[in-house]
Amino acid sequence: MTIEIRTPEVSELSVVASTLASWQHDDGGIQLHPGDLGWYSTNGMDATARALRVWSAGNEILAVGLLDDPRLLRMGVRPDLRDNDELAHQLVRDVEDPGQGVLPVGSATIEARGNPSFLEALSAHGWQRDEPWIPLHLDLSEPVPKPDVRVVSIGPDKAEDWVSVHWSAFRGTPFTEEDRRRRLTAWTNMAASPFYASARSLGAFNDHNELVAVAAVWSAGEGRPGLIEPMGVHSDQRGHGYGRAITISAAINLREMGASSAVVCAEDSNVGAVSTYKAAGFAAHTPVADMRRPK
Repeated sequence: MTIEIRTPEVSELSVVASTLASWQHDDGGIQLHPGDLGWYSTNGMDATARALRVWSAGNEILAVGLLDDPRLLRMGVRPDLRDNDELAHQLVRDVEDPGQGVLPVGSATIEARGNPSFLEALSAHGWQRDEPWIPLHLDLSEPVPKPDVRVVSIGPDKAEDWVSVHWSAFRGTPFTEEDRRRRLTAWTNMAASPFYASARSLGAFNDHNELVAVAAVWSAGEGRPGLIEPMGVHSDQRGHGYGRAITISAAINLREMGASSAVVCAEDSNVGAVSTYKAAGFAAHTPVADMRRPK
């Protein structure tokens, strides 16, 4: 088959997302999810389109890559092609050739979980296993008991508080007015994107009605795994069970949206995150590693 690579137009993003959604299966491992595109859309729709690479044969999309940064490519491959050597070798040729506009020369990382032929082909070209990640999964076939912490969907009126907690959870540095303005714009970009029609922003409140933890959940449609991305607790509020509470609430929301399971991947080195997901009932699976090209 003739396989072509291209960067999609903004008008094609909904089709790319729906294609990725159709590739999500509980027995297929955690690969690129439409929610990953949704979270990236904090950068705006033009930037999201520019960060995507689509491999197609005719009108059929075979693989999708998201450049989460210029040297980090996150991949999704059509499930029935995960063992297809022809596609795997074409993907490797394209990521190895800077002229194809995927990765530059030098060090780079590819996330290609659950795609054995592609991983094998990368290894044959000198790519090495990088930091392990832990896939975590919660079956949603049965109801999830509610936590005794108030968690609500967050709209534009509370978006400023949401981004403030998110900043504290992941940055831990002073949140300046410029930071606040930029992150609020980013949240607004996300909420205005077509991906957000299948998403919710959540916030957990303590007994003093303070927002203490945040999460976003992304559905891939009825009967498919839903993604939690991101989840974080304010740096001043850790150790009170708020991470577990909002994770459980995230799973409840995904079940309400028709998800078959809730999934997330955390760095093996991030002991706190892995412990939080396990405490919320998630099962940890065999670690998976990204592939890294040395300098």
